[in-house]
Amino acid sequence: MDSPADIAALERACLTALPAPRQAFDGPFVLKAFLGGTGRANACCSLDPAPDPGLADRIGRIEATYHRLGLASRFRSTPLDPPGLAVLLRDRGYAPDTEESVVYAGPLGPVARADAAVRDEAGPSEAWMALVATAEYQTPTRRAEKLRNPDLLAARGAWLVLREDGVDAACLFAVVDGPHCGVFDLATRSEFRRRGLGARIIGAAAHWARGFGAGTLYAQVAAGNTASRALQERLGLREAYRYRYHLKPPGWP
Repeated sequence: MDSPADIAALERACLTALPAPRQAFDGPFVLKAFLGGTGRANACCSLDPAPDPGLADRIGRIEATYHRLGLASRFRSTPLDPPGLAVLLRDRGYAPDTEESVVYAGPLGPVARADAAVRDEAGPSEAWMALVATAEYQTPTRRAEKLRNPDLLAARGAWLVLREDGVDAACLFAVVDGPHCGVFDLATRSEFRRRGLGARIIGAAAHWARGFGAGTLYAQVAAGNTASRALQERLGLREAYRYRYHLKPPGWP
């Protein structure tokens, strides 16, 4: 696992890459709220693992904020959690919402490859959204949030599409933020899988980001997605840390 400082840098880059129209801080916690789709844009997390004597009251205030906004109360647990957070969440009725996710990170330079078959749609175009829709985890609220992302994103973004055999075959979303480049929404049409397109389009994203001075590449992958995890490792990325969402079910006080 990386040091707390390295993890905090990656967390800040991820929060920048996936913005929300409503954001607030409560002590070391940053709270984000959107349409209830993506976890990152509809959850709160700590950016400092130091002991927090006001943690119990803080959790209550965060819950009240999400309730007022009409959203479920969701915490994203990382190695930056203050001591005791997991126990307090459990006692308040929270349960794991999804499987663990793994954050991979590594040097961008060896991955970067120009690819003439990759184009930047400069936004979530119809072609890009059609490719993302091939990923099973997409929902209407997630799609709606993606369509609004360009209006919220302050960092540089690229909505890449790889064309193969005359067909738009793969896509991803890349964000460059200072030294970091994050890759998200990697999707490949089923008939084009296991042909190396994922590595190619990530390489094209790294090449694009290197032009803006980025030196670190990172990605978030579900722990159970063995194919995607193997791809990250083939590209020279390594596991930096893990996170998991905790959700308070409706009806709990």
